[in-house]
Amino acid sequence: MKSDNWIIKVFLFTFFITLIVSGSANYIASNSNMIVLIIITILIIILGIIFDMIGTSILTANEANFHSMASKKVKGSKKSIRLIKNKSNIANFCNDVIGDICGIISGSMGAIISLNISNLLKIDLTISALVIASIISSITVVGKAIGKKYATNNSDNIILLVGKTLSIFE
Repeated sequence: MKSDNWIIKVFLFTFFITLIVSGSANYIASNSNMIVLIIITILIIILGIIFDMIGTSILTANEANFHSMASKKVKGSKKSIRLIKNKSNIANFCNDVIGDICGIISGSMGAIISLNISNLLKIDLTISALVIASIISSITVVGKAIGKKYATNNSDNIILLVGKTLSIFE
């Protein structure tokens, strides 16, 4: 069954991407100072927000506009059409696979930051963990809310940019 294959592919892809990204982030984190940890965490949050915007945009993009662009030979428009035709899979990949991976990794980075803050400032680990987790989740939720609003209002432009970017690699 085709849907079963998709589920298996998503599982394996998620597993290996998480393994690679999380392993890399944790390796860098274990050999870095607090500033680098915070920068990595912010970059991971931003990556999650960007992919959430792409996932939202793909669901609201107007395919007819891209057919018009394709007839005018606008670079990336044909790739954008292919993306839109697979919008449920693309949205799942962007919002769920990448978004969830970024959420999990930013949380684990937050735990490392909390431990460092607790040791540095000699405060209770529970308090530093609560504060850091609250900051990370607040930034993520607000960022995604702003991103979703922007994405729904600019979906065609975002998907065209994604289409252009992907067409570079073909």
